[in-house]
Order: sequence, then C-alpha cells, then structure tokens
Amino acid sequence: MAPKVVRWATGGIAETFSRDLLVDPATRDVHEVKHTIVAAASSSGISRAQEFLKTINAPLSAKGYGSYEEFVKDADIDIVYVATPHSHHYQHVMLFWTRYFPLSVYVRDAITSGKLGTVIRVFADNSTGVDPEKKFGKEHRMVNPELAGGVLLDMGIYSLTWVFQTLYTTQPPGTRKPPQVLSSIRKYPSTGVDELTTILLTFPRDEKSGGDMHAVATAGFRTANNIDGQGTCSPAIRIQGTNGEVQVWPPIFRPTRTKLSLADGTTEDKAWPQPGPGKGSGWYNGFLANKNAEGEGHGMFWEADEAGMALVEGRKEGKYEGLDESVLIMEVMDEVRRQNGLKYPDKIEATERIEL
Repeated sequence: MAPKVVRWATGGIAETFSRDLLVDPATRDVHEVKHTIVAAASSSGISRAQEFLKTINAPLSAKGYGSYEEFVKDADIDIVYVATPHSHHYQHVMLFWTRYFPLSVYVRDAITSGKLGTVIRVFADNSTGVDPEKKFGKEHRMVNPELAGGVLLDMGIYSLTWVFQTLYTTQPPGTRKPPQVLSSIRKYPSTGVDELTTILLTFPRDEKSGGDMHAVATAGFRTANNIDGQGTCSPAIRIQGTNGEVQVWPPIFRPTRTKLSLADGTTEDKAWPQPGPGKGSGWYNGFLANKNAEGEGHGMFWEADEAGMALVEGRKEGKYEGLDESVLIMEVMDEVRRQNGLKYPDKIEATERIEL
C-alpha cells in the first residue's frame, strides 16, 4: 500500500522543522506516511513566506500567505506546524517533539519493563550557559515579556517534558495524579522575565507501588549542562530507581546518548544518531548557526510521523502524550508563575480571540 501523503503548512519561520519534514521517511524505516509542504505563512508578508518556501526547497506548488487568517482557510492543508513566538501560540492555534525520539521510547521502556526497579527520582536540567546581556537585547524573544520571554516557557518545558514522560506517562492511566509544585525563579533585571527557574515536583503514588516520586526540573541562561557544546561532559537527565538509573546527555531537546547502569553490574552506553539522507548527500540541517553532521536530520520528523499517523488513524491525541497531560503541564507552569509573581501583559494572557 502506498504511504498516505500528509499535507503540511508552516506558520512563521520553521526552517529546521521543514527540512526534516521533507526527508524521505524511508530513511528512518517509516513507510506508512510521507510528508509534503503545501503552504507557509509569515506575518511579515507574502514575500517572506515565498522566500521561506524557496529556502527549504518546498514543492513549486506550495503557496505563500501574508496573513494567518487567510492561511488557515486553505482546504488543502492537513496539519499546521505553529512556529511563532510563545506569546502568539494560543491565539494562532485558535484560528511539543522530544517524546517521539527512539531514544525517549528506550528510556520509557527501561522504566515500564522494571529494569530500574521502582523509579523514585528524576533530575532534568536544560541550561544554555550564555551571557544574556551580551546575547540578547531587551527586545529579543528570549527576554521580552511582550513575547512571553524567559526560560520557563522556552527551555523549562523540555525539563518538565522529561519529568512527565518518565514519572507520569509511565504510570497506569487510572493511577496518575497531578504533582505538588514548589518553585523558585530568579528574574532577569532588564525585563523582569525569569532567567533561572527551578521546580520541585512531588508525584503522589500509593505505598504499595513505591510511594511518592520526586523530580527537580530546572533551566537557566547563565549556567550550562552542555559546557563543551558537544554533549559529552555529564548527563543532563538522571532517572533513578531502586535497581539502577538511566542517564541522558544534553542537549535534552535533541539527545543522542544514553547510559543505563544497573545494580547487578549491567551497563549499556548507547549512541542515538539521527537518521537522514546520510554522508555524501550534501544535505545539512540544524538550528540557527549550529549544523548537524552531513546527512543527519534534526529529529523533528519523529513528531511529524506521529502526527501523520494520528491523522491517518483518526486520532486527536498523540500516542505518548494525551491532551489531559498537555493541559496538566501547562497548569504546572502557570503555578510556577503564580508562586513567583511572573505575569505577562494582558494581551498575552488573554484566552479570548484578540488581534496581536
């Protein structure tokens, strides 16, 4: 049977995702779906959207739009990838990708199979080691409250994703309970958004199953968990159980190395290179100025494959994360902001339809 062709559209500048999307899924042993890009939109105007389509070598039939309102009316679009700033996501969705990596599946299997024994604690850190005063101006999306800046929404979500996919998703659906939340933030002096956030989460679990589980999720600008830039210094994720632990090396949004260490002496150090057209292809992808090895994808195609399969199968939720869990993670981040007095402008917090 020929694979189902899923027709994508991208809003904003989503070059990394789009390049991954156009890689033949057969290179990662996926044969049920294929992806194509039929449209792109940019709030900067139609010419910017058209330029973007040329840059990623989209099909010549792909259309550019200069407004999101016109864009979402295109009946040829199956799925829209939203790539605008956090501040605009809610409003644009009214007209996340790490869980689908094979590496992440491996880690969750180590938990659910019982290899680690009873999992009790998780540490997750996503920090960049930059000088924000030199790296960002006050208007930069990472520190601008008008664009929902700060580490929590941009970087902390990855730390929380690792915590939830290991301590919440792996629990039987009928027993999962929301975590208790304690948090602390340090604010960026120039704009008041968070530059360092640390969250302590307690996930309730009955004593028969092992008792409560603890997690520390953190993210920050000025410190780094990837100081050499190669992800080789030390693990950024540690999932610890009574029989051992799994470590995941940074960057945690695109990890490529794990180490399993068990009490019986078993160790398993694994590399997880991303598939793609391969060496000699002359094809490159990456994010901003950071390019991956020749022919190696960025890893965003895994979520695209899952989204495509959900469309084919008539599902409205991902296989590894339901809508209820997505809402719960957002509620945790809202609680962190509430505890620390971090509020964005009213137009950003609005839940009704408004013009941004």
